[in-house]
Amino acid sequence: MILRYGVQLEKGPFERRTADFLWMMIFGALTLLVLSAIPFLRTPFLGISLVFMLLYVWSREFPNAQINLYGLVALKAFYFPWAMLALDVIFGSPILPDLLGIVAGHLYYFLTVLYPLSGGKNILKTPSWVHRIVQRYRIGYPRPSNAPFAPPGSGDSRAPPSTSTAFRGRSYRLTD
Repeated sequence: MILRYGVQLEKGPFERRTADFLWMMIFGALTLLVLSAIPFLRTPFLGISLVFMLLYVWSREFPNAQINLYGLVALKAFYFPWAMLALDVIFGSPILPDLLGIVAGHLYYFLTVLYPLSGGKNILKTPSWVHRIVQRYRIGYPRPSNAPFAPPGSGDSRAPPSTSTAFRGRSYRLTD
């Protein structure tokens, strides 16, 4: 699940935004650690919760995608985390890790997408230290050396330098 839906997020809404994707995962992990510190929400393993957080964010970014659940039921991606939660309950798995992941995913999605769309400020903007880590260790697409850190959605969508020798032109995506 991490491979399929994480890669779709990286190639979709987080394309050329490696620092933002890393920040999403850091925020999700920290949120899950804080939630699991509450005594009645304590769970020994948070890996399942992190997967559900990623799945929840993916389902909100691609709400109309069709999902075929074990070859039996076709549903929209918007309902996928809840269907997986129901299947876990049916199969006897504990419900708490799944719910913690959904809560963490919703908190991230609300603070980065829904609240700013309703006129609020982006409270969860990716910190500059995450951008520096990504740049220092050359994770993801390299940034041009003269480009400042651009916030997501700012229109800075320059293509990464080409490694091909056939075409060496410079291209820029036109923004609306």
